[in-house]
Amino acid sequence: DYANTNELLADLNLMRDSLLENHGELIAKGELERAIRAVSAFGLIHATMDVREHSQMHHSALANFGISSDYANQEPGKRFELLIAELESKTLRAPKDLDVQSAKTLDTFRAIDELISQFGPEVIETYIVSMTKQPDDLLAAAVLAKEAGLVDIGAGIAKIGFAPLLETVAELRAADVILEKLLSNPTYRKLVSLRGDVQEVMLGYSDSNKDAGIATSQWEIHQAQRRLRDIAIKYGVKLRLFHGRGGSVGRGGGPTYDALIALPWGSLDGQIKMTEQGEVISDKYSIPMLARENVELTLAAALEATILNRGPRQSKDDLERWNDCMEIISDNSFHRYRNLVSHKDLPAYFYASTPVEQLGDMFLGSRPSRRQDANSGLDSLRAIPWVFGWTQSRQIVPGWYGVGSGLKAAREAGKTKVLKQMLDEWHFFKTFISNVEMTMAKTDLKMAERYVKSLVPKELHHFLDDIKSEFELTSQEINSLRGNDDLLGDLPLLARTLQIRDQYLQPLHMLQVSLLSRVRNAGENADPLLRRALLLTINGIALGLRNTG
Repeated sequence: DYANTNELLADLNLMRDSLLENHGELIAKGELERAIRAVSAFGLIHATMDVREHSQMHHSALANFGISSDYANQEPGKRFELLIAELESKTLRAPKDLDVQSAKTLDTFRAIDELISQFGPEVIETYIVSMTKQPDDLLAAAVLAKEAGLVDIGAGIAKIGFAPLLETVAELRAADVILEKLLSNPTYRKLVSLRGDVQEVMLGYSDSNKDAGIATSQWEIHQAQRRLRDIAIKYGVKLRLFHGRGGSVGRGGGPTYDALIALPWGSLDGQIKMTEQGEVISDKYSIPMLARENVELTLAAALEATILNRGPRQSKDDLERWNDCMEIISDNSFHRYRNLVSHKDLPAYFYASTPVEQLGDMFLGSRPSRRQDANSGLDSLRAIPWVFGWTQSRQIVPGWYGVGSGLKAAREAGKTKVLKQMLDEWHFFKTFISNVEMTMAKTDLKMAERYVKSLVPKELHHFLDDIKSEFELTSQEINSLRGNDDLLGDLPLLARTLQIRDQYLQPLHMLQVSLLSRVRNAGENADPLLRRALLLTINGIALGLRNTG
């Protein structure tokens, strides 16, 4: 058997060289070369996996290891020092009588080591720590990896790298502080050095959007990338950003080429990772011609961003003016959004006006729609059903709500000329406005009104009035900024496409409203056939709107 991909490639290359030396060019440059290309791309493993776990799981496991008598209650700074000492130590602490959850967490690292031993180092390269809030969250995973034999700083072994996942606005704002604390420590810096001086950081779009709204989420992610880039340059590390994008604009979706070109200079340096989720996968890759085009677009954008964006694309003065203007937009958008989502009655309105409760019955998604600490509110609801529910009822709040208030505040602050300059010259702002405008074109508040009137108690109807008001304001501000009379006024083909698609979606929406009412009224005694029909309308609407997941 071949121990790894390189051994197989060595034999294939030997065959090719021999054929070329003996007049076998047709085979060497035909089938054999295609085989070499395929093996180079996919190896013996087909795809490299990432493994991801919540930060709290690692701390819970380590609390049983005897690192400190009061490990669970230690301050993050003190815990950081304890964990660094553990990484440097040659002592293994894992007890044999771990509780079930702690044993499961440690066994994950042991399974990674087993897979790498069996299939080679490409099978798993990165361990992602979700909900990273402090530098010690990443170190906790590294210490567990040491216990499983994946990391040994003294022996120069680091079989996997570790990536923080920054998901909420607070963590995005602290991105540079977290990374600098890690890279400034000689022990962790040695770990990164053993991984080829590459530090991966994953950016979460979904939770930051659910937390703060589209404008603040996009702006904080953009700024976090700038700060992470500067820290990586300072410590001589190559930064690999992993964008956890969803299909919908509210979860970081939109045209991939535009998104890559809009990244801050220097944040993309020859390599990038992105997620492709939901129906986006079939839309982009189910047909070979489309798959090839989308891969080429991504590659072209990555090359362009790497080669042409090695320095600032704007003057320092322009960038300062644009930053100030975006702060005004972000702050005012954030306050408008938080006023809506923090209202005590919004959960009741959301669950009544959308089919989000039915998503748990569908055989899709990689995780439950709620986190383990589920309650009737919105905090435990995952970002995917949050966006998906609003989209089904055509309100699509996560994709645009608050932007109009932000633009209005900037205009009233005398920033009209700056806004127009930003739209003309700043890829980030141009892409942001374009994605918001496209989402608004898919919003249909007349249809949403049918959901609300049929399904929502009258005392909650004021939420739709508020949503309509912000929608009208956002439409006015974007049209004024672009100089158009209507949304997508400069993209008539796209506007026409969405209008045609709407004609087919309307019957599905009407059917969904009727079925939702009947299923809810029947409760647990609802006819399984009605439930099945309701789920089919959810699928149909998602397919019709496309970038919904």
